[in-house]
Amino acid sequence: MGLKHSDITAILGPVDETLMAELLATGATASELAEAIAWVNNDEALIGEGRHLPAGRVAALIDILTPEEDEEE
Repeated sequence: MGLKHSDITAILGPVDETLMAELLATGATASELAEAIAWVNNDEALIGEGRHLPAGRVAALIDILTPEEDEEE
């Protein structure tokens, strides 16, 4: 079953409407969101455990949750 507003706020806390809509549009589950959060917060440790980089909905969530770096150089 896909994410609900309550799942997102339980995992991430309050988020703006745009982020909420983007997350809901992925069709991901709460467990996939939790996995994406783990990758965003600690990808080196997960790779060190031998885990492969995720694909599919988890990868889409990671893209949404990863802050874009400024390209002001």
